Amino acid sequence: MSVPFLDLKAQAAEIADDVLPVWRRLFADAEYIGGAQVAGFEQEFAAYSGVRHVIGVGNGTDALELAYRAVGVGPGDEVIVPVNTFIATAEAVSRTGAVPVFVDVDEHLLIDPQAVEAAITPRTRAIAPVHLYGQTADLGALSAIATRHDLVLVEDGAQSQGATSPAGRAGAVGRVSATSFYPGKNLGASGDAGAVLTNDDRIAEYVRSVAAHGSTVKYVHDHVGVNSRLDAVHAVTLRAKLRRLDAWNAARRAAAERYAELLRDLPGVATPVTRPGNVDVWHLYIVQVDDRERVMAALAEAGIGAAIHYPHPLHLTAAYADLGYSRGQFPVAEAAGDRILSLPMFPHLTAGQQEQVADALVRAVSLAGARG
Repeated sequence: MSVPFLDLKAQAAEIADDVLPVWRRLFADAEYIGGAQVAGFEQEFAAYSGVRHVIGVGNGTDALELAYRAVGVGPGDEVIVPVNTFIATAEAVSRTGAVPVFVDVDEHLLIDPQAVEAAITPRTRAIAPVHLYGQTADLGALSAIATRHDLVLVEDGAQSQGATSPAGRAGAVGRVSATSFYPGKNLGASGDAGAVLTNDDRIAEYVRSVAAHGSTVKYVHDHVGVNSRLDAVHAVTLRAKLRRLDAWNAARRAAAERYAELLRDLPGVATPVTRPGNVDVWHLYIVQVDDRERVMAALAEAGIGAAIHYPHPLHLTAAYADLGYSRGQFPVAEAAGDRILSLPMFPHLTAGQQEQVADALVRAVSLAGARG
């Protein structure tokens, strides 16, 4: 039997009885945009995250751009971004007219605070830690750096709904944070969706206005805005999944512990480690292997879903070639980019499926080593 990389059908089946009757009422009432479901989700996710305000928007990239804009990031500014992340973290900086400044990551593949401090210039406006793979960056150290240099901390929490650190909950430590509710996230919608989180009333008011064409009163436009709103259909899904998020994250942690045991001391495979004090929600389970392409091919032949997050550090992408970075500048991210491999990870993953994955990985690594 094959093992999928991600099983969204199991999530859909679990929430169907909660979601379908509410969807039918929405369609009967033609309540498509805004309304009680969106407001309800915003309030519930704010309470869950420990912040005063959640503003639902169209997707995670919009959420990042709106968060950057809300703290004044714009042309002439620089935002420090880890080089190991999805391009949206930097792309949203570029969309404001500012410049992303890339830095290397630490042994957990999270933004390196020492590299951040070394990259600060008079043009630096913000630091954008990414809580990658399900665990938070070093928010204590990064908050101290931001305070010391009068910078703004803008958290990218797209992969960390429910994660915590010694400094606080993901999304609640920085002045503002952004998250994605893309369907594959720990808390995923039925399509593209995202949110901005903050304790700052002014930022919340600004984001809510700019996301609605710069308006809080119809046909009165205080800013040049965008059209980025959370649809009611997605809010219904998110409310149902939010009620299950802690249980689903606990299932992911149990799966991660099982992987760690199954893969313990396996030659040629480095398993991930959680930062001390973090509570990881294991959005992804990343191992590092040699001869990754052969290993992936062998896994595919065995029916095991696998992926790479992310094969190309951002400074090596064509989109940012004009910034003048070169291979060798960020050795930790570059080395990882050649070796990282994402194994199946989702709340409904069974012990039997994980044993299949582990057995296939043992064979794949052995085969790749023999051919090498």
